[in-house]
Amino acid sequence: MLGTALGLIVLAVLLAWPVPILLAGAAWPPRAPGLALALWQSIALAGGASMIGSLLVFGLIPFGPTPVTALAALAGHVAAGTLPAGATLTSVMALCLALILATHLLLNLSATFIRAERQRRRHHTLIGLLSDPLPFDTAGTRVIDHAAPIAYCLPGGTRSATVLSRGLLRLLDTDQLRGVVAHERAHLRQQHHVVLLAFKSWHSALRWFPIANRAENAVALLVEMMADDQARLEVDDRTLARAIALVGTAHLAEVSGTQSPLAAAGASDDASTADLVGPRVSRLLGDVPGLTPAARTLVLVTTAVLLLLPLGLLVTT
Repeated sequence: MLGTALGLIVLAVLLAWPVPILLAGAAWPPRAPGLALALWQSIALAGGASMIGSLLVFGLIPFGPTPVTALAALAGHVAAGTLPAGATLTSVMALCLALILATHLLLNLSATFIRAERQRRRHHTLIGLLSDPLPFDTAGTRVIDHAAPIAYCLPGGTRSATVLSRGLLRLLDTDQLRGVVAHERAHLRQQHHVVLLAFKSWHSALRWFPIANRAENAVALLVEMMADDQARLEVDDRTLARAIALVGTAHLAEVSGTQSPLAAAGASDDASTADLVGPRVSRLLGDVPGLTPAARTLVLVTTAVLLLLPLGLLVTT
């Protein structure tokens, strides 16, 4: 049991610092953004499970020889209101910390999703009042009367929408606009908002955790690249890159100006922020090759191993 707890602590430390740092600085994620996103998710899940699991296993040492039997014994002691002879203040504190950390993460995740859902509902109401449907388009695209070039997706179950501004319609030509719309609809189809909210929740719950901010930024860029890959099926790379650059440049010019009520409510797409524009344009214009089959297999295996390792340490001890 002590060896399991130490192993989980080592894994938690590795996933909290050196592994995310290496992944954030790696050159290969733009070549396979979907695989990189899956790896980031496995790091977050395995890291959280390892942190909680190490505290839990350490606290369970007095209750039994394995985590499974110790958990059963703990349940019996809780029901009876007793403690085993070997229980110490340290072990009880470890169990309490494991419970507090797990509860904190789950409550923060729930609160983040509830707040986001409320904001989306209010935003859908605003869109219904302040926008018009895009002429000759029946796929839920709405147009707001704002001079800044704005494009974003607004998820909402059966009433998802792609929102464009009149400034965007004036700025881009037909092919560029088609690429931007395809990009936003890819966000909706692939449910990227769910992934982003999960990492936002992780960052919010662990603000003292420096890698959480880096992970959130890395994931935001990866989902943009994934949406770009879908838009590339509609338009050529150069057209899409020029559309991204035009919107990004115009966004920089608007930063010091007046923000629209919709953008102020958190609706503006991350694709328009300056720190995401450069890597995306460079990727589209640089003819970045995909990963080799061997490299893809290695990433997939690593992702699976990271997801299964904490559970394996807990059940095989």
